[in-house]
Amino acid sequence: MIARLRAALLAAGRAGAAGAEELVAKVDLSERRMTVHLDGETLATWPVSTARDGKVTPTGTFTPDALSPDHRSSIHCGAPMPWSIFFHGDDAIHGTDQVETLGDPASAGCVRLAPANARRLFELVRTVGKDATRIVIRP
Repeated sequence: MIARLRAALLAAGRAGAAGAEELVAKVDLSERRMTVHLDGETLATWPVSTARDGKVTPTGTFTPDALSPDHRSSIHCGAPMPWSIFFHGDDAIHGTDQVETLGDPASAGCVRLAPANARRLFELVRTVGKDATRIVIRP
């Protein structure tokens, strides 16, 4: 799917360009689910882990700040954060090796995805461009 999307965007001259399609990753904290939309079309819905008790996942609408495919946390003892999409300081959407916690509150504030889904989202953001991507997190 991602390869076809990238090819179509590149062929149309739209990848990362002004007027490119908008990619929206909507996170519902109460449901602990992410829905990914491209130009209004739903591409995927995935379970996520968000902040555990005493921690906070920020809410609002964000544009990605940075992408890091092989990131390790500088705050949490070098914990792996593959396919990181940073959107609010140290907060990111990223893959987790604790897939059994998806759907539960488990993180220090980040939005965690299964590694394959995190990679798919990362590739979509890289293809469409950070400026054409919105991360919307609602309570």
